[in-house]
Amino acid sequence: MTKCWMDRRRSAYLWLLVLGLTAACGASLATRPAAAQTAVTSAESEWLQDLNTWRARRAQEIDAADGWLTLAGLEWLKPGANSVGAAAGSQVQVRAKAPDHIGLLTVSGKTVQLLSPAGGFPADLKIDGQPAREGPLAAGAKPAIIGWHGLSMVVLDRGGRYAVRIKDADSATRAGFHGLNWYAPDPQFSVEARWTPFTPPHIERIPTGIGTTLDLPAPGVAEFTLAGHKLTLEPVLESPGDQTLLFILGDESGKETTYPGGRYLHSPFPDRGLGKPGKLILDFNRLENPACAYTPYATCPLPPEKNRLPVEIEAGEKRYAP
Repeated sequence: MTKCWMDRRRSAYLWLLVLGLTAACGASLATRPAAAQTAVTSAESEWLQDLNTWRARRAQEIDAADGWLTLAGLEWLKPGANSVGAAAGSQVQVRAKAPDHIGLLTVSGKTVQLLSPAGGFPADLKIDGQPAREGPLAAGAKPAIIGWHGLSMVVLDRGGRYAVRIKDADSATRAGFHGLNWYAPDPQFSVEARWTPFTPPHIERIPTGIGTTLDLPAPGVAEFTLAGHKLTLEPVLESPGDQTLLFILGDESGKETTYPGGRYLHSPFPDRGLGKPGKLILDFNRLENPACAYTPYATCPLPPEKNRLPVEIEAGEKRYAP
């Protein structure tokens, strides 16, 4: 956790504390001492600036040359040879301006290899930035990237099945991007939660949009009060080296204004780490849509039943409207 983030979190705690004391005493900010008003104003300004910076950065990530708006296909591979290219009849079909024959992806058990087509690989075809060569492809946490002039492909392992995810930096979806849709910032949706670790941590089975499940570590539970409701959420860790918690959740706003498949919230670790009881801030103003909100070619984790909240969280990102 960086010093910059710690300083911001201290400001957020201070601001929430002052607001809480104000409400408890039944006094308006106008009647508070000048020093308290200054502390609240400063903390609120810092929180808002930080939130707006994060939202702008998220829009840039979505609109990046390799962002979710560039997803142009998800093709499932069959055992044996699968042709890749723009030619009609290719098992893995890419955009028309690409070479007719890029290569062959062969699947044998748990091994996926890239083989050259007749005549060799197209000029400028790269694998992880290096000239393409025949051989097996990594398909795990860091899959090999096959690239050609703004077109990229990776092989993904999805529950023992292999698929090719295709990204196109010149996709029509990216060309039509006009920004994300957010609720107005509201400090009421930034809450302090009590952290209780699981001893030992357990594995949570997270459903996905394609009917498979992901087995992810669940280190504990966060308990908090929102809109007068006492609620709990269980986060997961996406990978062993993560320094943030991922909350995959759904709420009643999904019926009308937010993505119905749920939203994600990333949070820093609790103040005393994952293994001890402690506290953490859940700022629902940072709720974000999964990739499936922008493209039909993503395979997204869905909220487990225990993370479907019986309240409407009118904060964070709304449905994406292309």
